[in-house]
Amino acid sequence: MSAVDAQPFAKPMQSPSAISPGQRRHTLPASEFRPLNTQDAISVFEIEREAFISVSGDCPLHLDEVRHFLTLCPELSMGWVEEGRLTAFIIGSLWDQDRLTTDALTLHKPRGSTVHVHVLAVHRTFRQQGKGPILMWRYLQYLRCLPNVRRAVLMCEDFLVPFYRKSGFKVLGRCAITVANLSFTEMWYPISGHAYMRRNSEAIRFPQLTSPLELPLELPRTGEQPET
Repeated sequence: MSAVDAQPFAKPMQSPSAISPGQRRHTLPASEFRPLNTQDAISVFEIEREAFISVSGDCPLHLDEVRHFLTLCPELSMGWVEEGRLTAFIIGSLWDQDRLTTDALTLHKPRGSTVHVHVLAVHRTFRQQGKGPILMWRYLQYLRCLPNVRRAVLMCEDFLVPFYRKSGFKVLGRCAITVANLSFTEMWYPISGHAYMRRNSEAIRFPQLTSPLELPLELPRTGEQPET
């Protein structure tokens, strides 16, 4: 599986001649979702460290691990960039077993059909704006474009279980992985069918899309969801 196969982030190019004389040119798009790369690693780690150290005392991924996954599987990451600034991100990798084990923290299994979501984090300046749920929704819709992916899994502390439940994840049980004195709940999300969004438990189907970027920016929500 590769980013080239799905082309999830591609946008149609507009030639300079197609821009009318009175049309304003923008150096940077106001808001975009794109895959991350190793040049984003420091920004990613700074956001992650600020978000997790004060709460858990450690980060899901250290800087070398961020670089590791952004080298091996950048197509399984997603960053939300506003006016050139990274505001939120997700990093994932492929896994090939039913449940997570310690190896899942560092390995990428290219033949796996499960996406292990290692981390979702939002920059402190942009929290309490609903960005975490929107980014997760975008990411899950993107995964539907990848033909070999069947589900997403993650592990989280118990206080985050309601947050991920609102995004559609279901509890699998206690995770076999522990980090220092922390234990985790393992959760999963089925990946199948076309992209859709839910509103009051009703599924609204979209016509076939070339890119999740064509989906609406804002998600209808019944209430504010906590940020990670």
